Amino acid sequence: MNMDAWAGVAQTILDGFNRHYSLFREYSRAGKPCFENADWKKAAEASAERIKGYELRVQETVEEIRRNYPEAAGMAELWPRIKIVFIGKLMNHWQAECAETYYNSVACRVLHRNYYNSEYIFWRPAISTEYLEGSCPIYRSYYPDRDGLRRALLEILTSYGLSIPFENLRRDLRCLEHAVLERHQGGWKAQPNYQIQVLDSLFFRNKGAYIVGRMINGAERQPFVIPLLRRDDGTMVVDTLLMRQKDVAVMFSFSRAYFLVDMEVPSAYVSFLRSIMPRKSTVDLYAMLGLQKQAKTLFYRQLQHHLRHSRDNFQIAPGVRGMVMLVFTLPSFQFVFKMIKDRFDPPKTSSREEVREKYLLVKNHDRVGRLADTLEYSNVAIPLNRIDPALMKHLQEDAAGSIEIDGDHLVIKHIYIERRMEPLDNYLASASRAQRKHAIRDYGNSIRDLAGANIFPGDMLKKNFGVTRHSRVVFYDYDEICYITECNFRRVPPPRDYEDLMSDQPWYSMQENDVFPETFGPFFFAHPADMALFRKHHAELMTAEWWQQIKQDILSGGQADIFPYPEKIRFCNRRASNG
Repeated sequence: MNMDAWAGVAQTILDGFNRHYSLFREYSRAGKPCFENADWKKAAEASAERIKGYELRVQETVEEIRRNYPEAAGMAELWPRIKIVFIGKLMNHWQAECAETYYNSVACRVLHRNYYNSEYIFWRPAISTEYLEGSCPIYRSYYPDRDGLRRALLEILTSYGLSIPFENLRRDLRCLEHAVLERHQGGWKAQPNYQIQVLDSLFFRNKGAYIVGRMINGAERQPFVIPLLRRDDGTMVVDTLLMRQKDVAVMFSFSRAYFLVDMEVPSAYVSFLRSIMPRKSTVDLYAMLGLQKQAKTLFYRQLQHHLRHSRDNFQIAPGVRGMVMLVFTLPSFQFVFKMIKDRFDPPKTSSREEVREKYLLVKNHDRVGRLADTLEYSNVAIPLNRIDPALMKHLQEDAAGSIEIDGDHLVIKHIYIERRMEPLDNYLASASRAQRKHAIRDYGNSIRDLAGANIFPGDMLKKNFGVTRHSRVVFYDYDEICYITECNFRRVPPPRDYEDLMSDQPWYSMQENDVFPETFGPFFFAHPADMALFRKHHAELMTAEWWQQIKQDILSGGQADIFPYPEKIRFCNRRASNG
């Protein structure tokens, strides 16, 4: 294989990536017309197609290499040269880090796992993306001290070229200005460098469009997000202003759907976002921007780095053991590792493929802040000397079909990785009275939000919900998840006689998709005081009528309004309270 052929393989991979990213941007740009036309169904389809597109492009590239350069598949020693040529082609590439990841995806389809090292693939990044500039600046700057705050806000709101008018732009400007000045109380003083910077592209998700920016004043960087909502009458409103770092971080939570945002230079967007959310990792941010494969690459590098700088062992995750998933953790690392068992404990009857489909459903669906995102991997190698003996025993007993020993490593053929949360049942066992009250109420809110997004959790035991660092209750056990529209919600028929009443078996017939909300009580809370508190806020969750109405609303084309920020800070509530 001569040098022209090496360059040909490298160019084939780069062409495949460029096609992928061109389509990625095309799907991302669909967010704007979908928002303008209230076409929420098409926006969801664009998001799902964007996720699926990566694997399709990789497969196309692999097939093209095998067809045009068959020797590349059979001679692994050629790939270090191919990699060097590929690096040379990335010197001025605007998505170099993502192109490296794409190269890895292609190479790992062609090469044996023994060649997964830095000589053959991008184990470390080769091209720096720091200060990488595209054809246009990624953000615009405005100067309130020079032009006036209201003028600056007006220019920001009208700079994105949306085709729909504001319902009342003057009113929204007053609300925004008041909210900014409210945050600037307490001795705040404008410094010579006082400016507002906003990212050039809007962030679209569900029924909202978001202006993301930062306020610079002296050494301070203040994050802010302006949510725009489209009304049914074809106008739009400014819904609120988020300036607390916590509120902005929650908007970019791992339990929410990915944004549709058009980015010429994704690393520059990540850099900007990290400047206003320093606690967010680059893994989180690439994922929320829809670049899950890049997030996976960065996460795997972080895991390998952490293993080299830690000494604790992988061990069985605390809490109630799962019937379908084998879950383990590395205590010093804030994630859990989940494998599908070879055999499921009764009464579970689903198959491995069905479980994978459930996880894919969640990946493609609107997670409304209540479903944990997962990173899915194949052929993950873990040092054998870092595996606790009790965990190894469980792996060999419950998941032998998904593991193999290769030298001094355990290779896991398929695994999901999630952010670690404290299971709700464990959390409640040691929670203060105030924490307990909040968690019980938010547990019900979590079920409501999922229902509004057409998701029925199936198994609603508290062990299947976790509590995030922002004290939000999130669902993370997906083997029984399904769409609300697939369920048949029924009332429990009255007993026919005394024998029915005393029977330990149901006296009524049940079909596969029948659900009886009246029977949910024992799944929720056994303690009378906890159950009384739950009933106070969520009694209707135990009635068939409530679920039937939710189902009907969804079938009629409705989409619930679930906001990624507190209801009380919405401007419509401020206006109502002010008369």
